[in-house]
Amino acid sequence: MKRLAFAALALLLACGVSLAAEKAPKPDAAGFYALFNGRDLTGWKASENKECFKVAGGCIVANGKRSHLFYVGPVGKANFKNFELVAEVMTFPKSNSGIYFHTEYREKGWPGKGYECQVNATHSDRKKTGGLYGRKDVMDKAPHKDNEWFTYHIIVKGKQVAIKINDKVTCEYTEPADAKGGRKLSSGTIALQGHDPGSKVLYKSVKIKPLPD
Repeated sequence: MKRLAFAALALLLACGVSLAAEKAPKPDAAGFYALFNGRDLTGWKASENKECFKVAGGCIVANGKRSHLFYVGPVGKANFKNFELVAEVMTFPKSNSGIYFHTEYREKGWPGKGYECQVNATHSDRKKTGGLYGRKDVMDKAPHKDNEWFTYHIIVKGKQVAIKINDKVTCEYTEPADAKGGRKLSSGTIALQGHDPGSKVLYKSVKIKPLPD
């Protein structure tokens, strides 16, 4: 009986290890890990007005009172320093949103840590898609149109940030050595912004490729 018990225990442990291995995040051929599974918000945590975010048609929909959706899943233990992030995004008329990086969960208000990459084609804010908000902005004219999918590509390496929209560079920023406060390069997670009830923005195929230090 003891031998059977030990054999059963060994089998259970082996199955557990096998299941864990199957669930472990795996990169695609280019080294990118999916942060969004296309079905639900597993691995993400919304702040304050949580109803702002939902999944519909394989997309994350940001539409409601101010809220931020933070990645808290297993990829990189939700802590990224150097990376490439790629997402497919669609804005609707007069909508505002953003993609934060090097940030951390905050229950209320705007994230106090990290940088925001602006998402805005026709909202009244003059700072448009493709800029690093408040640091190196794209002013007045967005590099894409509402109601059309576009590719948002963020590259962070050391003290440098580059943003590409549809493969065209829209921002290159080098952080100064005397940068202070929470708005500086460090490490942290990714967050998507729900700006206001009049803003509707879709995100899909959100993926990240960690880069060496």
